Amino acid sequence: MTQLVLLCRQGFEAETAAEIQDLASQAGCFGYCKTKNDQAWVSFVAEDHQLKQLVEHVRFRSLIFARQWFICGDVVHLSGEDRVSAISQEMDGIPHCGEVEIIHVDTNEAKALSRLCKSLTGPLAASLRKKNRLSAKRNHKIPRLMIMFLEGKEVLVGYHFTDNACKWPDGILHLKSPKDAPSRSTLKLEEAWHWFIPKRQWGERLSAGMRAVDLGAAPGGWTWQLVKRSMMVEAIDNGPMKGDLMETGQVTHHEVDGFKFSPSKKAHWMVCDMAESPIKVAERMAQWMANDWCSEAIFNLKLPMKKRYQEVQKCIELMNEIIAKSGLEVEMSFKHLYHDREEITGHLRRRY
Repeated sequence: MTQLVLLCRQGFEAETAAEIQDLASQAGCFGYCKTKNDQAWVSFVAEDHQLKQLVEHVRFRSLIFARQWFICGDVVHLSGEDRVSAISQEMDGIPHCGEVEIIHVDTNEAKALSRLCKSLTGPLAASLRKKNRLSAKRNHKIPRLMIMFLEGKEVLVGYHFTDNACKWPDGILHLKSPKDAPSRSTLKLEEAWHWFIPKRQWGERLSAGMRAVDLGAAPGGWTWQLVKRSMMVEAIDNGPMKGDLMETGQVTHHEVDGFKFSPSKKAHWMVCDMAESPIKVAERMAQWMANDWCSEAIFNLKLPMKKRYQEVQKCIELMNEIIAKSGLEVEMSFKHLYHDREEITGHLRRRY
């Protein structure tokens, strides 16, 4: 194996490369990044033992900008029309796997490969099982074989461990936009719940009757999600809220600046999608936790056009500093979600 491939949003290759390079240095792994603008993936090139050491020392969930990753060799150029047989012959260095996934990068050009990927999955799995390169039944406890098409005759063949990778093969959770939601931004909060909160804990941590505060709520995309979970919501925004939400009786609208509002009573949840500078939002989010105004928070940081990775690090440093002074223990994590654009989503949770 010669490289670690990291999938990302198109246009965020530089941030993905900077992050994995930093983490590799911290793990004592020596390698370098190769990438091209707008290709939606990054390659970290290193010797095989260095790559294995890297994925052993770095938890995938700690990565902000990478959607998925896997170890693989160089690009394989397929010859002839029988792609299944050609791929089956490129298994050197691949351990026995429990399942196979065939994906493509998330670009407009690569979407044309979607039908090809789906059509090859079944035949390839059958071929590999006959050769004992794939378990008879799906097994999530052993590595997953990853095949990524770059073009119709160019693929990367690799693997990752499912307990240290994204559970969605291409790193994308596809959600349908609800017809009655006030805005498409509602999907950002829904995806955040799927990423940051294990589904088995939804009943406990997203339960009916909880108190929630939505900073920068108008027109109500995130409030809509909270209402659907049967929470009582304080919507904070000088702008108007969608009438249907107000008619539920679960929403109290405060026409106040989200940066000036402070709750009269502790909330279970605070969510925030305000279009302000990331450092300003980060500071306010940290203050909410330091003041013990909520138990959990999900928020977006709108990133600048340049030096985005550096800006994220500044925000994290400031938040850690503010929370540390409070003496409270708070879990903090970030992710560039599929429904995010020029922003990342943060999650804070008070430890008791």
